[in-house]
Amino acid sequence: MSVTAALFQGPEFSGDVESNLSAIDAAAASASAAGASILVTPEMSASGYDIGDLVSERAEPFDGPIFERIAAIARSRTVAIVYGYPESSGDSVFNSVQVVDSSGRSIARYRKTHLFGDLDRTHFTPGPELLVQFDFGGLRCGLLTCYDVEFPETVRAHADAGTHWLIVPTGLMTPFEIIATHVVPTRAYESQLFITYVNRCGFEASLTYCGLTCAVAPDGTDIARAGVHEQLLTVDLDPSELQRSRAVNTHLADRRSDLYPTGPSRAEQETDR
Repeated sequence: MSVTAALFQGPEFSGDVESNLSAIDAAAASASAAGASILVTPEMSASGYDIGDLVSERAEPFDGPIFERIAAIARSRTVAIVYGYPESSGDSVFNSVQVVDSSGRSIARYRKTHLFGDLDRTHFTPGPELLVQFDFGGLRCGLLTCYDVEFPETVRAHADAGTHWLIVPTGLMTPFEIIATHVVPTRAYESQLFITYVNRCGFEASLTYCGLTCAVAPDGTDIARAGVHEQLLTVDLDPSELQRSRAVNTHLADRRSDLYPTGPSRAEQETDR
């Protein structure tokens, strides 16, 4: 049985938290009407991403007001929601993604592990845990955020841990369209899993987001792809397609992991000297 997922590329011009949450609510209503059981939104969808010092002002615990509002939306629209927000925990702020099911219950939370330049490092602490998974509609799902997917090790770690569907909220900006058009399909193919890469769009402070939200099959082909403006994609993810692809493309089974180095890289060894 397939999972019907809605991918929300938007809002095109994010503003305050209330306007972002209203946009997520509208997307959830459309997703539910289209028969989707889960809505995936972009990186920092509830708060805005390139918002400077507003990150610390808008940061809140995982069960704070943003969560309460998203949980209410999920219950009202009877759809699970994946959303991004700045999570405060002790003295740290994390670039976090949380999954709320249709009953309003939190079922997974991931903190971005690979921080991108000053945009991330100025405001966030890197997350301490790479592998966060949850089960949904017969698929084992995993979470990464934006820059995380650009490292082949992160996606392969998910494949090794049994992830079938990798959910990647992102805030990809120009001129890095190659990530959406080439790197993400390659990651899906080489690790034999579904990837949904859900981007922002429009402008925000210094950034122009490139859109190109996509759902990619395990054989590396697009199931669906958005343009550059606000858009809601609805896709069906069929577990049997995963089985068929892995039967043909046997990279995971054919690896010579007995020959691969497991210690620190040469660069890490040089740093330690």
